Amino acid sequence: MGGKYSKMDPMDVEVPELQKQLDRDSYLKPYEREFKRRYACFLDYLERIKDESNLESFTTGYKKFGLHFNNDGSVYCLEWAPGAKQLYLTGDFNNWNRENYPYKKLEYGKWELTIPPSSDGTPIIKHLSEIKIVVESHHGEKMDRISPWATYVVQPPLEEGVTFRQKVWNPSDHVYQFKYPKVPKPSSLRIYECHVGIATSEYKVGTYQEFKDSMLDRILELGYNTIQIMAIMEHAYYASFGYQVTSFYAASSRFGTPEDLKELVDVAHSKGLYVMLDVVHSHASKNVLDGLNQFDSTDAGYFHSGPKGSHPLWDSRLFNYSEYEVLRFLLSNLRWYIEEYNFDGFRFDGVTSMLYHSRGAGQGFSGHYDEYFGFNVDSDALIYLMLANYMLHTFYPNCITIAEDVSGMPSSCRPVSEGGLGFDYRLGMAIPDMWIKLLKEVKDDDWNMGNLVHTLTNRRWMEKTVSYAESHDQALVGDKTIAFWLMDKEMYTHMAVSSDPSLIIDRGIALHKMIRLITSSLGGEAYLNFIGNEFGHPEWLDFPRQGNQSSYHYARRQWNLVDDESLKYKFLNNFDKSMNHLENKYGWLNDNPGYVSLKHEDDKIIAFERAGLLFVFNFHPTKSFTEYKIGLNLSGSLKIVLNSDNSEYGGHSRIDNNITYPTINGDWNGRQNHIFLYLPTRTAIVFSTSY
Repeated sequence: MGGKYSKMDPMDVEVPELQKQLDRDSYLKPYEREFKRRYACFLDYLERIKDESNLESFTTGYKKFGLHFNNDGSVYCLEWAPGAKQLYLTGDFNNWNRENYPYKKLEYGKWELTIPPSSDGTPIIKHLSEIKIVVESHHGEKMDRISPWATYVVQPPLEEGVTFRQKVWNPSDHVYQFKYPKVPKPSSLRIYECHVGIATSEYKVGTYQEFKDSMLDRILELGYNTIQIMAIMEHAYYASFGYQVTSFYAASSRFGTPEDLKELVDVAHSKGLYVMLDVVHSHASKNVLDGLNQFDSTDAGYFHSGPKGSHPLWDSRLFNYSEYEVLRFLLSNLRWYIEEYNFDGFRFDGVTSMLYHSRGAGQGFSGHYDEYFGFNVDSDALIYLMLANYMLHTFYPNCITIAEDVSGMPSSCRPVSEGGLGFDYRLGMAIPDMWIKLLKEVKDDDWNMGNLVHTLTNRRWMEKTVSYAESHDQALVGDKTIAFWLMDKEMYTHMAVSSDPSLIIDRGIALHKMIRLITSSLGGEAYLNFIGNEFGHPEWLDFPRQGNQSSYHYARRQWNLVDDESLKYKFLNNFDKSMNHLENKYGWLNDNPGYVSLKHEDDKIIAFERAGLLFVFNFHPTKSFTEYKIGLNLSGSLKIVLNSDNSEYGGHSRIDNNITYPTINGDWNGRQNHIFLYLPTRTAIVFSTSY
């Protein structure tokens, strides 16, 4: 970018802790120059921010931009629209006169407007007034727009149109005041990924209030300590799952008011839940009338112009991260959700698309380091992510950030001071892909234990991974949940406890438990579950749209299934609950990666130790084993602390949980001790010396 540090020879730029990273992975040494070049660009942006004001002021742009009420009753408005000829404010406050409140043009594409108070000293614009910004182009065309900084937009009645409308949110009463302190960041993240709108069993859009009243205790009882909420940032198209954002500062009004969301977050904190927001800064909806697209009447503004500004697969706009005001807008957006709504952390969506000029479209990543340090890397987006993580961790040490990145970019989850991107975790996206591939394409007899273990353990040392068997991606229409891949139509006829025995259901329940446990215990340093999948929610997700006659049938969660004691869904729910509470007790997610001592292809046995526990899985579809010899470094007497074959989990109770298993000195499979176990087919067992 041509700043002081960028002009230096990169090898002369000091990255405070880069050597730690190079010592940890010597294969990164040839890319030291690129690490330093990136860090130099990062420093230049910080210097430029400080030259204007300071990081605190720059990243709280929402305090100036948008519409604000002053103590004297006047209203102040500030916008950035570099391509506009003129801006006006209109609304019901002036009977929709489109020209009598013109903005004044400032430097650098900014526009401001001050509206004096009414004769009684109160603001002329009232709470819930509807407003629009009229943007006049240099061709003389006048267009209605919503402010990029709008904090409340609503969907009009269907008969009046489909575009969202901006309303002023400035309540004089019923303003929610936070009552409870924030929750310390968990050492073991057990994440419940959720969507407010589908959290109801009813054929409708769920609300913040309903989620607060009905879901938080359910999540807590299951043993999750973190909720990751999707689709909060306003999106005109409900079926986009919240990933086509139209108003970045507005919490979705289809679920309730801003005060309702504040109360949801606050009550979650009161119950000890850490609250994360699924944030979308990788792209934006191409909507013009109710989105950011062409806000200033040009193809540019917040986005790259031309083909570079359009995503090749998502039909959306791509931010210009090299633009100073775009950085202000996005960095302030992160702080807005922390300061205004009390969110604790963020899951960054679409990081792979941000990191590469190819947007990851049609690109496979072999793992060769040249792929991560070549010309395909989008340096501007990468520097933005460094700035975002640096800013968040500077102002909010309790903040956790997670990257949705499938590429495996080295150092993504290392501090900026080491030359990394600064994320705390990345999503282990290869893991759910592996499970779906196995279930769709491979017979149980042919499951390869070595490949399974490799996928679960293939992650960078000291870069934390969120493991998951399935998320919202696998639940969407066109795909199926793991439970539905396993049991399919049999779930309609054989999920009653009193049903005739079904080999398909028996297999499905057994493997569902094993898949989730081995993913949690071996796959990473955090674990994620998507709402409803803990009990094997059937079918798929499909939001109301023209193609399904606007049906809500698949846009909800059928809690009646798991709450009905006469159905087998309770077994999967019970197991998920026990698994999470066991993790809470022993903390394997916060421990070093598991040591795998056995992956036997013929017997389909996997055994490993982690956090002072011994995990043993028998994936064989037909064979049970007696006196099976397992090596371990644990010593003393072991007892079972979790057994997937228990009847409360829908198992066959073939194992006596009261048996004590003394370890025997003597090397086996590279471990100093061994024990002999009974391992029934399709079971997972966890042992501990402390019980």
